[in-house]
Amino acid sequence: MIALADHRDALMNLYRAFNQRDIDSVLARLAPGVDWSNGLEGGRIHGRDAVRDYWTRQRAEIDPRVEPMRIDAAPDGAVHVRVDQLVRDNAGKILSNNQVGHVYQFDGAFIKRMDIVDLPVEPDDEDNE
Repeated sequence: MIALADHRDALMNLYRAFNQRDIDSVLARLAPGVDWSNGLEGGRIHGRDAVRDYWTRQRAEIDPRVEPMRIDAAPDGAVHVRVDQLVRDNAGKILSNNQVGHVYQFDGAFIKRMDIVDLPVEPDDEDNE
């Protein structure tokens, strides 16, 4: 069984590679038949080649950066990541800057599924009026 620390390290490297536009390094961490959430167009993508095509289309339209803020294990073995997501258009204009949740399921060292989820409001997120 792989420890959370190993998944945490793998995910930190994955986000770093994604932000550096090193698609090959990211794809190497995905299971061949990966099931990936399509945050741009909706729906799901299956397989490394489909994820590559998705990111190529995505990068033609927007410039996303995601920085992990918190990584936790769930009782079911999934790994939940709170990320700060900054999305710019290709001219550099900010389109969105918010926090989102990514949930990963692993098969050994490989990511077999990724979901984008709404985050629960944490006490620090609430207005203190």
